[in-house]
Amino acid sequence: MALTKRIIPCIDVDLDEDGNAAVYTGVHFEDLQYTGDPVEMAKAYNDAGADEFVFLDITASAEGRETMLDTVSAVADECFIPLTVGGGIRTKADIKETLRAGADKVSITTGALERPELINEGAAAFGSQCIVISVDARRRYDEEGEHYVEVDGESCWFECTKKGGREGTGIDVIEWAREAESRGAGELFVNSIDADGTKDGYDVPLTSAVCDAVSTPVIASSGCGGPEDMYEVFTDAGADAALAASIFHFGEYTIREIKEYLDERDVPVRL
Repeated sequence: MALTKRIIPCIDVDLDEDGNAAVYTGVHFEDLQYTGDPVEMAKAYNDAGADEFVFLDITASAEGRETMLDTVSAVADECFIPLTVGGGIRTKADIKETLRAGADKVSITTGALERPELINEGAAAFGSQCIVISVDARRRYDEEGEHYVEVDGESCWFECTKKGGREGTGIDVIEWAREAESRGAGELFVNSIDADGTKDGYDVPLTSAVCDAVSTPVIASSGCGGPEDMYEVFTDAGADAALAASIFHFGEYTIREIKEYLDERDVPVRL
């Protein structure tokens, strides 16, 4: 029997002008707009039948600060499904504190790129199932990559970025995905800067390339505009889970509607 595909709502959390945690939604990791309260949204998605929930502190790494653990703890109190928390995690101690605050998994981007041994340390101390490596990828149409795919008639490669997509690294996503897996990552969380917030569909070439390169479960993220996009990323790219934000935050679709659409098309989901 095939494993069920997971539907995962995600909140991007930042501090507002008063220093309080708030959810924001943007396009291409920019132009952020206030969306809601993280604790209230966690409770709503828990009650709506989400399979998991993702909390990303979107400026912690760029600002060099720690993740807002008080808010994580408050979210965990309302969330009885697996909770992944990311943002500003740089050390084994950060992983421990985040898990202690109520997270079931941690999502690491910049900290792992800058010191890949963090993956080994986290997996050894807490188990691979806790370690999610998040990849903020962007397309590059030059000759500096290692693995190329054809997209709309052009050849491109995918570059890992860090600090919330603000800095390039020159690291090829496919090579990094393989290294992360070999170091003990339990899942790969693949974000597309090019597709982020567009609602034009997931970056299927990116997701497919990563899925083909590793056996570790892959979570597709960025660009979902509706259930047909999730169907495509599951059936064409082979993703194990699909993450979405805007379509859920603004009430365009419910999680139930998404799952029923997929179930009717023989995609295994938990109803």
